Amino acid sequence: MLFNPAFPHDEPLDLSAFGAVLFDLDGVLTATARVHSRCWKRMFDEFLTQYYTQHNLPFVPFDAVRDYRDYVDGKPRVEGIRSFLASRGIELPWGNADDAPDVASVCGLGNWKNAMFREVLEAEGVDVFEGSVRLARWLRKRGVRLAVVSSSKNCMAILEKAGLVDLFDLFMDGNRARELDLAGKPAPDTFARAAHELHVPNGLAVVVEDAISGVQAGHAGNFGLVVGVDRHDDPQSLLQNGADVVVSDLAELLPEGSA
Repeated sequence: MLFNPAFPHDEPLDLSAFGAVLFDLDGVLTATARVHSRCWKRMFDEFLTQYYTQHNLPFVPFDAVRDYRDYVDGKPRVEGIRSFLASRGIELPWGNADDAPDVASVCGLGNWKNAMFREVLEAEGVDVFEGSVRLARWLRKRGVRLAVVSSSKNCMAILEKAGLVDLFDLFMDGNRARELDLAGKPAPDTFARAAHELHVPNGLAVVVEDAISGVQAGHAGNFGLVVGVDRHDDPQSLLQNGADVVVSDLAELLPEGSA
């Protein structure tokens, strides 16, 4: 467990003292971030192969670690696509939300990637991080309100596959964010709206994130605590971007001897 030097703290931390804990999904509760990364790489590499061939340029593949972390992880799907393409100097029309996967638009690429992800989800199911589920169950027993705040429009399908729906009081996913016209991470809007709907002020809510854009959102929203979950062996990046404390497994935040 690593603490941000600027964060005044007692050790161990007592998350049950807060009114609500707001969990990201992919990479925090479920291991689907690895599946997302795999699908992003497959989609982008196929697109980039076509694009670079058409423009007589050398092929540079999508880096499933660095590019995923820096441009895609935690963001709404189309924002991640736009961010990555901009890093390569590639401009595509925005397109329409119902663009077919073979349409050369930002929305088309998003739908292409989503189709890949749904295929893998159906075929392989969902792995969960047991330490995260243990912490959520421990908090729920103590009356702490729990929410899932995810950019994914597949959030409910993933939670249903994982058998976790009944553990949470509120779901703020990519579909609800779009309905409410909320800015995605790194803006704090989705977290703030979730806390509001749970009737808990930001200062009494905890944000739990594995993505740089997510800890940035938690920091920007002045939440009571921002917990970074280090899934990429790079805790300093999470601390530098707004995490107050970083753990490698959320079970580290459970009191000793807790069931």
